[in-house]
Amino acid sequence: MQKILIIRLSSIGDIVLTSPLLRAIKTQKPAIEVHFLSKENYISVLENNPYIDKLFLFNDDLDHSIQELKQEKYDYIIDLHKNLRTFRIKKALNVPSYSFEKLNWEKWLLVKFKINNLPHIPIVQRYFNTLKPLGITNDHLGLEYYSGLENEENITGLPSEISSEYVALVIGGTYYTKQIPIEKLLEIIQHIQIPIILLGGKGDIEIAQELEKRTEKKIYNAVGQSSINESAEIIRRSNYVITGDTGLMHIAAAYQKKIFSFWGNTVPEFGMSPYMPEHPDRSIILENKSLSCRPCSKLGFQSCPKKHFDCMNTLDVSKIE
Repeated sequence: MQKILIIRLSSIGDIVLTSPLLRAIKTQKPAIEVHFLSKENYISVLENNPYIDKLFLFNDDLDHSIQELKQEKYDYIIDLHKNLRTFRIKKALNVPSYSFEKLNWEKWLLVKFKINNLPHIPIVQRYFNTLKPLGITNDHLGLEYYSGLENEENITGLPSEISSEYVALVIGGTYYTKQIPIEKLLEIIQHIQIPIILLGGKGDIEIAQELEKRTEKKIYNAVGQSSINESAEIIRRSNYVITGDTGLMHIAAAYQKKIFSFWGNTVPEFGMSPYMPEHPDRSIILENKSLSCRPCSKLGFQSCPKKHFDCMNTLDVSKIE
């Protein structure tokens, strides 16, 4: 039996984007044993995935992780992260490896000079290119997510009084310039006619409380209360999802939800737009393509470099329905 180690250390969205590879390996080559290495704080994103035979969690002690991995005697390494740490792992294990091309040069050209030499293919397909030597191909069935809560009746953050229709509104984001600004969130809330559940992390609690104060509409605040898997389950049961370029956006895509995604400093051309090959019509991209300053970063900033934040502030919420 062959044994493969897949490495993707972070983050939520990038890990969810690996899910088609896990399924393809196990369905096309059932005899292959699939192991996955990620950071410890992403265990909940991976622990319920049925296509992972063994999960290794990295907690900043790279030498310890390497010693653990050496015991497994892998046939191949699929490196979907490709940084100095994964280079050390591959060198230490000394087995054939195939690495994801991050295209940092091409992204820099697009950010710095607005020259777009990026391939017009989603990042999932670029991930799949690492599996070509193993004869494994993209089944084009999209992403998957397993919360482990699919059969639970009571989900933290999902009020019992909401029995059917509601919208999941994601207010968080790692960087400010990828977050929907509060005035735009208020505009969205006013536009929606069915109940709304706010989703986000502990760092977004203050914004959520401000939204509650500034609107007369009934909104349900699950920000900082729901775990990642509880948030995923709220998304799965929702009518549709409104979000920035976030990890929860990719979880929504895994559930094939209708997604209204707001794009600020980043652009879909980076390959990270919602991946739903069977239902591309369910992804509605909201972006301002007329701004010469966009994209201003491949990741994001804690404030708009131009001070106007027009990439988010000018977006039209009337497209949400």
